Amino acid sequence: MYSIRTHDAWGSVPVGAFNSLEEARQAFRALCDDPWYRQDGTVRGVELLESDAAGQPQRLQWHAFS
Repeated sequence: MYSIRTHDAWGSVPVGAFNSLEEARQAFRALCDDPWYRQDGTVRGVELLESDAAGQPQRLQWHAFS
Protein backbone atom coordinates (compact mmCIF):
# COMPACT_ATOMS: atom_id res chain seq x y z
CA MET A 1 0.00 0.00 0.00
CA TYR A 2 1.21 3.48 -0.87
CA SER A 3 0.12 6.79 0.60
CA ILE A 4 0.75 10.50 0.35
CA ARG A 5 0.91 13.02 3.18
CA THR A 6 1.35 16.78 3.15
CA HIS A 7 3.17 18.62 5.91
CA ASP A 8 2.58 22.06 7.34
CA ALA A 9 3.36 23.92 10.56
CA TRP A 10 0.63 22.00 12.42
CA GLY A 11 1.68 18.47 11.42
CA SER A 12 0.90 16.06 8.59
CA VAL A 13 -2.31 15.36 6.70
CA PRO A 14 -3.05 12.14 4.81
CA VAL A 15 -3.97 12.94 1.21
CA GLY A 16 -4.71 9.51 -0.21
CA ALA A 17 -3.99 5.79 -0.31
CA PHE A 18 -3.10 3.90 -3.47
CA ASN A 19 -2.77 0.23 -4.41
CA SER A 20 -0.07 0.73 -7.03
CA LEU A 21 3.15 2.69 -6.97
CA GLU A 22 2.38 4.17 -10.40
CA GLU A 23 -0.94 5.63 -9.18
CA ALA A 24 0.78 7.04 -6.12
CA ARG A 25 3.59 8.57 -8.20
CA GLN A 26 1.08 10.23 -10.55
CA ALA A 27 -0.77 11.78 -7.62
CA PHE A 28 2.52 12.82 -5.99
CA ARG A 29 3.68 14.57 -9.17
CA ALA A 30 0.31 16.29 -9.53
CA LEU A 31 0.53 17.66 -5.98
CA CYS A 32 4.11 18.82 -6.48
CA ASP A 33 3.04 20.72 -9.61
CA ASP A 34 -0.24 22.07 -8.21
CA PRO A 35 -0.17 25.90 -8.18
CA TRP A 36 -2.12 26.11 -4.93
CA TYR A 37 0.39 23.98 -3.03
CA ARG A 38 3.29 25.87 -4.61
CA GLN A 39 1.92 29.31 -3.71
CA ASP A 40 -0.01 28.68 -0.47
CA GLY A 41 2.95 29.20 1.84
CA THR A 42 1.61 27.06 4.68
CA VAL A 43 2.19 23.66 3.05
CA ARG A 44 5.85 22.85 3.62
CA GLY A 45 6.14 19.55 1.77
CA VAL A 46 4.63 16.37 0.45
CA GLU A 47 5.87 12.80 0.87
CA LEU A 48 5.21 9.50 -0.85
CA LEU A 49 5.19 6.52 1.52
CA GLU A 50 5.14 2.75 1.21
CA SER A 51 3.72 0.71 4.10
CA ASP A 52 5.41 -2.57 4.94
CA ALA A 53 3.62 -5.76 6.00
CA ALA A 54 3.36 -4.46 9.58
CA GLY A 55 1.84 -1.16 8.39
CA GLN A 56 4.92 0.93 9.14
CA PRO A 57 5.40 3.68 6.54
CA GLN A 58 8.72 4.24 4.83
CA ARG A 59 9.38 7.41 2.82
CA LEU A 60 10.03 6.81 -0.86
CA GLN A 61 10.06 10.40 -2.04
CA TRP A 62 9.89 13.92 -0.56
CA HIS A 63 9.25 17.32 -2.12
CA ALA A 64 9.71 20.58 -0.22
CA PHE A 65 7.81 23.70 -1.24
CA SER A 66 9.85 26.86 -1.01
